[in-house]
Amino acid sequence: MSSAPSTDPFQPLKADDPAVVGGYRLAAVLGAGGMGKVYLSYTPGGRPLAIKVIRAEFSEDPEFRRRFRQEVRAAQRVQGLYTAPVIDDDTEGAQPWLATAYVPGPSLAHAVTRHGRLPLQSVLLLTIGVAEALGVIHGAGIVHRDLKPANVLLAADGPRVIDFGIARAADATALTGTGVSVGTPAFMSPEQAAVGTVTPATDVFALGQIVAYAAIGAPAFGDGPSHAVLYRIVHEDPDLSRLPDELRPLVTRCLSRDAADRPALTDIIRMCHEISPEPLRQGEDWLPQAVAGSITERHRLPAPAPTPPPLPTTGPTPTQHSSQPPGPGPAHPYTPTGYAVAAAPTQTGPAAPGAPGAPGAPGTVPTGHWQQNTRPQGYATPPPHHPSGFAQPGHQQPGWVSPGFQPAAPRPKRTGLIVAASVFGALVVLGVIGALLPEDPDTSGKGDRSEASSNGGASGGGSGGEGREKPVDPEPVAYKGIDVTANYALQLADNPPRPLEDEDSGVMYGKKDFYFYRDSLFGDEQVGSANGKLVVLKNSQKGSLKVCREETRFTEKIGLDQLTSGSQICVLSKAGHIAVVTYRGKSGANDPSRYITIDLTVWRNAEEARRS
Repeated sequence: MSSAPSTDPFQPLKADDPAVVGGYRLAAVLGAGGMGKVYLSYTPGGRPLAIKVIRAEFSEDPEFRRRFRQEVRAAQRVQGLYTAPVIDDDTEGAQPWLATAYVPGPSLAHAVTRHGRLPLQSVLLLTIGVAEALGVIHGAGIVHRDLKPANVLLAADGPRVIDFGIARAADATALTGTGVSVGTPAFMSPEQAAVGTVTPATDVFALGQIVAYAAIGAPAFGDGPSHAVLYRIVHEDPDLSRLPDELRPLVTRCLSRDAADRPALTDIIRMCHEISPEPLRQGEDWLPQAVAGSITERHRLPAPAPTPPPLPTTGPTPTQHSSQPPGPGPAHPYTPTGYAVAAAPTQTGPAAPGAPGAPGAPGTVPTGHWQQNTRPQGYATPPPHHPSGFAQPGHQQPGWVSPGFQPAAPRPKRTGLIVAASVFGALVVLGVIGALLPEDPDTSGKGDRSEASSNGGASGGGSGGEGREKPVDPEPVAYKGIDVTANYALQLADNPPRPLEDEDSGVMYGKKDFYFYRDSLFGDEQVGSANGKLVVLKNSQKGSLKVCREETRFTEKIGLDQLTSGSQICVLSKAGHIAVVTYRGKSGANDPSRYITIDLTVWRNAEEARRS
């Protein structure tokens, strides 16, 4: 098959591209950048997705992974009309990835390179759309850091800002000195070029660059080697000689070297409305006809590569599914949370012919089906077994299969049935004999696992209660670097625990296991639990399940002024979960949002649930 032309927005997958990422079957390559590669895929319902797979070099850096987790969690809070929402992610896999809604439109960089500069009205609508997107992004506590024409997509109903905040994950990692470039020098701010403090005003400088680029058709600080462009950004004025006069005051203020002199986003939007000779309203005619044609061609989406039907075989092999029925669980292969109920382990590398989950391998999903990510973060991937809709050995079933439908399995031979019946009969006889034997008082307490499990390990009356096994403590699950925004809360049962907005905070302090509350009027800040109790551990104590169980100095809320970095808090929820929260600090005074950062270790179902 010949390669698609360079102007084709959908490039074919190559040999080194994965066939499946996180259970999503890939259809085409959308692009590549300094941090990774972007692919086209679809949800089970047929909605297109853009999946960004992070480069292996970044995946191997522990600091990058920590920051990437934080940025993805923050990005999930961004829900704006001019941003592409985060749909799914995996920050723990061999190669982390992030899935967002697919935007059918060219980037600003592509549109200007191919069709030239935009007319004034299009530039003004572009500016207010990007400014509104930045307002939502900054409101979630994120600074974009890499706002450039390639990260602004031109959709039919307005621009979309993508990749917000992800560049921060690569800052100050071990890769900064290896030649791996993340940002684009031509669109950096002076403080970025001089390795200074990055604030929301940094994105305002980049917005001024984008406005100039769209209106001029070239970067305001020119092209050339990176070091030369960065020098001009720090020390020289931009070339705005070809900029329309109406835009010069706005762009000049945005490109001020002093971040304090740059306008607020609301002022930028107001200035655009003042400049426009007619009311600014986003609509399908906001772009020139030539650019709108690029949107049309991006609606012609390619389908995922079809999966060949399994070859007929005479019996199951180690790479095939056996004729046994599937394990317990719901029948549908997809749930609204993005996880499947039963699927093979996530594949993030090229599929080898004949391997489980690879195209052409027996037991793979038929065309049109997706294996979703079944691994909740923090837990091991379950062993593969076929969920509903999978083809069974000996059945040719390309195409769609109704969820929950199980094809008839090959009929087993009578020899195996007879052997199985004989073994089962022998086990029944041995069980009856064992039940009739008298109980030996010297060994009655050894290995009584079933009773210990059903009774929670509590000893009963008589000699049979002594020596029974105690219930096994649950294994701890640790989560690092969780940012809890003010008036957000989390549940210990969630995996991973993701802070959600607590609408009741400030009245009844919410309903969740652990919250961070801040009174915006008086500045009062505290953490607490509305579904359990807290204990601040002493400096001499080290948080553990044993220590938390033995503590009795309970409270329901703790002032933030009582905590220092490294302080540990036991959280005992009414649901029976126990956790150790390690406080790491709070956001700085100049941060646009207020949040605290914690580490969390959870022992789920460590105690009996309490009703009150």
